Amino acid sequence: MIKLDRYDVKILEILSRDGRITKSKLAAAINLSVSPCWERVKRLEQAGIIQGYSARIDTEILVPRNFVWVQIELKKHNADSFKAFEALVMQTPEVTECVAVGGGVDYLVKFEARSIDSYQRLMDQWLVSEVGIERYCTYIVTKTVKQSTPAVVAEDFL
Repeated sequence: MIKLDRYDVKILEILSRDGRITKSKLAAAINLSVSPCWERVKRLEQAGIIQGYSARIDTEILVPRNFVWVQIELKKHNADSFKAFEALVMQTPEVTECVAVGGGVDYLVKFEARSIDSYQRLMDQWLVSEVGIERYCTYIVTKTVKQSTPAVVAEDFL
């Protein structure tokens, strides 16, 4: 495991908010010269801590979507059932997020569909598939209150 110091943590904190910051601005923000700062960034990338850089795209401008969260409970609770369901999730492009959860349901799945009808047709296909969905509950998103990438907070690491 890589040991992080205050400079590394500050780099992560800044890059998590602004992945397009210039090398010189990043170096100035952490009070290092450009070369040692950039070496630290490269080391964090090579260690896999920085996994990549991306842009937040407003897909609503390009193609309006309906966001739907679904609670899913499977009929069987064994490794094969979980594996089959997770394989279905991975091959469904409309699914943009899926987490396995403890409690009354097995999974929370986020769909981005062109319409509620297209979501329901997809769910109908899932229900007749071999993955064994026992029950599901649909929540149609009416408003996004907050959406962000996880920020690195220095206090978490020091």
